[in-house]
Amino acid sequence: MTMPQILLIDDDRALCELLGEYLEGEGFTVESLHDGESGAARALAGEWDAIILDVMMPGMSGFDVLKRIKPAVSAPILMLTARGEDTDTVVGLELGADEYVAKPCSPRVLVARLRALLRRHGSHAPAEQLRVGDLTLDMGNRSVTVGGEPVELTGAEFNLLQLLVAHAGTVVSKEQLASEGLGRPLQAYDRRIETHMAQIRRKLGPLADGSPRIHTLRGTGYQYTRG
Repeated sequence: MTMPQILLIDDDRALCELLGEYLEGEGFTVESLHDGESGAARALAGEWDAIILDVMMPGMSGFDVLKRIKPAVSAPILMLTARGEDTDTVVGLELGADEYVAKPCSPRVLVARLRALLRRHGSHAPAEQLRVGDLTLDMGNRSVTVGGEPVELTGAEFNLLQLLVAHAGTVVSKEQLASEGLGRPLQAYDRRIETHMAQIRRKLGPLADGSPRIHTLRGTGYQYTRG
């Protein structure tokens, strides 16, 4: 499983940190750059699933970056525009932007627009499903049902559960869960995996016979029960 690779180009470092943490919590891998020149160079050098680009940056503006990278990159581009600046939106779309979000923006709105953009461009929207017992994971819309009833998971929780279900009956190490499910290496005294697993267990509930869906193998990892 791979996580969508997002390049965020915005000179507002505090906003980048906020959006980056939220996006990573929703199952994306994010790299942030804070000026147009280095952002354009990184966009051209990397393989991205989508690029988020701010219009208003000192020096090389978002429009300048867009004009430089658009002919050479296939990744869809979402532009962040000043609220109420319809001219920015029109210019960005004419230059080849694929989507726009007005600032200040809600991280939840940004994620929704970004996922819709990725689906339109066929990125990270596989059509297959994973099923184990009464549990079904739909990778196309990243949804989960238990016994036909929907279960709301965060992006990070979905990624971790997908790893466990894809390897149902075998142990998945905490290191693998952190690197592939959360997009970052496991750190000493890092409790994120345990916290996410507690939430996943709570939301899914036990199996029909009352036994646990997910077993903890202390010091090793986690195992989803094969039906």
